[in-house]
Amino acid sequence: MSQTLRCFLAFELPEAVRDLLKGLLAHLKTRPLDVRWVRPQNIHLTMVFLGNIPEDSLGSIKEAVGKTCLKYGPFEAGLTRVGFFGSKRSPRVLWVGMSGDIHHLANFRDALLKALGPFGIKKETRPFRPHLTLGRFRKGAVGDKLLDTVLDEYSHIEAGTWILKELVLFKSQLTPKGAIYTKLCSWPLEGQNKG
Repeated sequence: MSQTLRCFLAFELPEAVRDLLKGLLAHLKTRPLDVRWVRPQNIHLTMVFLGNIPEDSLGSIKEAVGKTCLKYGPFEAGLTRVGFFGSKRSPRVLWVGMSGDIHHLANFRDALLKALGPFGIKKETRPFRPHLTLGRFRKGAVGDKLLDTVLDEYSHIEAGTWILKELVLFKSQLTPKGAIYTKLCSWPLEGQNKG
């Protein structure tokens, strides 16, 4: 029986963007938000979470992803604001939203999911909302006035734009001190974005 690997497909961030997020996280950590923060080096733009995949299907998955990447060109990206998933009564994830070629990124995500369908990766029914996860609210956390203050304070983030030009396959190993991500392979985007 094949061993399984917990994997995801994502874009890494340029150092300047990572530094900006590091400063943002340092400031947010001074607030008494009930959040488990993501380490700055672990922040990335996830395109597809693959979950636990059999190691012996990795070669075929890489081939399918590689063929999809050949059809797409680089994407422009930027940051918008801090937001959250969940409700005010029960917030789940604190994130920074993305701007740029969102329509093309959504098409790319859908193409990846279609190519990965034969490997049991489910098609996503929710609309694509690209974001960078800053932290996850602990169970029972409530979004009170403090959360409103943070959202107001970071309703606009100026970070310029950058280019997403290489998709990466990461292995995720969960440990008591947080996830450890290992880069397994990557594909340059050298095609054309249409429409």
